[in-house]
Amino acid sequence: MGRFRIVFMGTPDFAVSSLNALLDGPDDVVAVVTQPDRPKGRGRKLLPPPVKLAALAAGVRVLQPHKARSGEFIRDVEALTPDLLVVAAYGQILPVELLNVPRIMPVNVHGSLLPRYRGAAPIQWAIINGDDRTGITIMKMDAGMDTGPVLLKSDLEIGPDETYGNLYSRMSSLGAGLLMKALDLLEKGELEERPQPEQGVTYAPPISRKMAFVDWSRPADELARLIRALDPHPGAYTMWKGQRLRLYMPHVVSGDAPESSPGTVFKVDETGVCVAAGRGALCISELQMPGKKRLRAAEFLRGRRIPAGTRFEGPNQETS
Repeated sequence: MGRFRIVFMGTPDFAVSSLNALLDGPDDVVAVVTQPDRPKGRGRKLLPPPVKLAALAAGVRVLQPHKARSGEFIRDVEALTPDLLVVAAYGQILPVELLNVPRIMPVNVHGSLLPRYRGAAPIQWAIINGDDRTGITIMKMDAGMDTGPVLLKSDLEIGPDETYGNLYSRMSSLGAGLLMKALDLLEKGELEERPQPEQGVTYAPPISRKMAFVDWSRPADELARLIRALDPHPGAYTMWKGQRLRLYMPHVVSGDAPESSPGTVFKVDETGVCVAAGRGALCISELQMPGKKRLRAAEFLRGRRIPAGTRFEGPNQETS
């Protein structure tokens, strides 16, 4: 018998680290709840979420309700008599009826230092806004959106060129370790609940497809942060020759940028494609055409010519 009976709820890779930590620890994970399989790729084949694959590999029962607020699903969880509901990037707002099921409490692994960045995309928004630090909050869930009492926090530094993918991976590992520390303190009766302060509340709404379309009229430093925040997915893009050209690994051009219309390519070499922005300029070191691999600039340019003077299309520009 483990120390706690746990129902785990999560969906993407971020949640897998926390699930694996629980499976390797002293607790009983009696079921895993994740989103339904979704169609992906060109063939629209149904693919299971990463958390489902991890649970099945461990021989744990998997539940995939379409709606976490359905009465049938809540009754299924009640029948499992969990001590804790542990949630990490599940992807649905949970009803109070479900949060009231666990004997002890529902716990959430959240990817920010609450109350900053409540909501769905805290990791991306920390990069977009140019924060130099972020972290993980373990919180007790309540009826609000990420408003419950804080149980533990741990911070980490955001690197100057860090992408969403890299930060996501580091925070996933940090979250797993902090979750296990919280459960250790809970077992010892030493886990304290602290209400979130009313000051410093910000929100992290979902990343929309519209955001990924690069507006070259914006300053270069803002665009660099946006491109990093959407790497690897959904991937920031511009329009070139009627196709989406995805952009990765940007750096702001040092010194004075040439006086060119925003979106105009002014330099191309093996290190990158340099483009004028509304203020300053960017060099893009990796690019990707639809259906093709992501390539370093030198390799990309062997098969495709992007001459200086090319104009990339943004939401408010014409291509040439």
